[in-house]
Amino acid sequence: MDSKLFWYAARANGMVAWALLALSVVWGLALSTKVFGPRPRPNWLLDLHRFLGGAAVVFTALHVVAIMADSYVHFGLVEVLVPLTGSWHPVAVAWGIASMYLLAAVEVTSLLRKRLSKRVWRATHFLSFPLFLFSTMHALTAGTDSRSLLMEGGALVAVATVCVLVIARLVPVRAMVAR
Repeated sequence: MDSKLFWYAARANGMVAWALLALSVVWGLALSTKVFGPRPRPNWLLDLHRFLGGAAVVFTALHVVAIMADSYVHFGLVEVLVPLTGSWHPVAVAWGIASMYLLAAVEVTSLLRKRLSKRVWRATHFLSFPLFLFSTMHALTAGTDSRSLLMEGGALVAVATVCVLVIARLVPVRAMVAR
């Protein structure tokens, strides 16, 4: 087996995980800002949001497993679970570890939504914002692809889209039109 296979798998899975997470955040914001109109939406719109988040979990797991299987940097279980314990770009990796825990919290509480109070679910779901920020910081500071035009451009578009949708969520369209 090629010695670089796990390195390429780690990079690819990490970028796909970040893109899926960004799409899930954007889609969730689009749903909550009523971009699709005020009337009830078809179930598939919410299902797509859930699918994107779940797929981000799968690709994050593949990213972590591939990083541990790669022999170039030697990440062990402690280095991928405990922030600042590794020697390779410890702060950049810490952003990723924090993101992984936030992603787990958001996804687990989403799966348990019917068993949780709306207040608990909503408070935990708001962790999607620091999750998006931390994962973007990880994507832009760790790895050999962090300075590629595709990664930087994708991050810029995703951050701008999230910012616009957050503003749209905070300032109702009626208030913007009335001015």
